[in-house]
Amino acid sequence: MFYFSEYESVWETIMDKPVVISAKVPEDLYKEMVLRIPEGERSNFIRDAIMEKLQSTPRPDKILELEKKIGALEDSLSEIKKYLAELEILTFEKGKMNPHAFCIDDLDHKIVDYLLNYKGATTSELSAFLGTNRWMILNRLKKIQKHSKKQLGKPAIEFYGGERSGKKKAWWITEELVEE
Repeated sequence: MFYFSEYESVWETIMDKPVVISAKVPEDLYKEMVLRIPEGERSNFIRDAIMEKLQSTPRPDKILELEKKIGALEDSLSEIKKYLAELEILTFEKGKMNPHAFCIDDLDHKIVDYLLNYKGATTSELSAFLGTNRWMILNRLKKIQKHSKKQLGKPAIEFYGGERSGKKKAWWITEELVEE
């Protein structure tokens, strides 16, 4: 272990007051530094190395700002896709979308598999098949629908309250979007 501090006037103009810190480094690294850096220059060397590293490390507030900007761009892009889909300028050909891309876990994958196999299902059918709460199934279906609509402009699965293929109030895979 070694200690360093510096009372150089240049540094004092940059920073308020120098502070002594300690750092543990591997013995081999310390020996190498002793060989290469003269005794009076080690504090400057270490301080410069720390400053250089800090300059190349982004500040957390900048990262947060960039994440917000990226989120806003994604929202704008999904809104543009939605409008293009509504205008039927952006079309979806078969083989373009995998509904499993919107699944977050095994339960979602099982739900999508069932819908792909049977082309549609009620929440009661899905909950009985998967042995889970009907409300859990409903929430997962809504999440898949929301995420796919946000990304594609059209939902990968849709709820239809009327009768279709002998089922009432069921969820259906959007056929024109699904890979064959």
